[in-house]
Amino acid sequence: MDIEKVNSMDFGEFVDVFGNVVERCPLIAAAVWSQRPFLDLEDLQKHFFAFIDALPQSGQEGILRCHPDLAGRDLQQGTLTAESQREHSGAGLTSLGPDEQLRLAELNAQYRARFGFPFILAARLSDRAAVPRELARRLLCPPAQELRTALGEVKKISGLRLADLLCADPAKL
Repeated sequence: MDIEKVNSMDFGEFVDVFGNVVERCPLIAAAVWSQRPFLDLEDLQKHFFAFIDALPQSGQEGILRCHPDLAGRDLQQGTLTAESQREHSGAGLTSLGPDEQLRLAELNAQYRARFGFPFILAARLSDRAAVPRELARRLLCPPAQELRTALGEVKKISGLRLADLLCADPAKL
């Protein structure tokens, strides 16, 4: 899909296509639609990121809470979004053994208890061995730092998803 196609989309089509760029947050796509026309993929991405950055902390935390736990309940119940399912699968998180699942569940619970939102990591840029290490490392971070880190991961995920939709190389963004 090229940027001309994106710019020609009506509201409903745009939200249908881009509504899960930020996990389970179609409202962001709805807001970004009004910023058309976009110059290119990078410009479209900037609008998504600017929306996230402009939110008060409570809104940013709300975006984080829309994400599933990595290898968590949504994966086990088959309720991940198609995008999250692909990302989990690509990182090897869909084939964890029982001990690995238990370890991640424990770490996810500790993380949620400490920060009030799920651990977020651009799984496509990671692998099954790195996820629990990174989760354990980030559990030690101060809350303000972890909020910034988690939002940075949301932006990485969103950038990859936008690149997928526009069939672009994410390394060029």
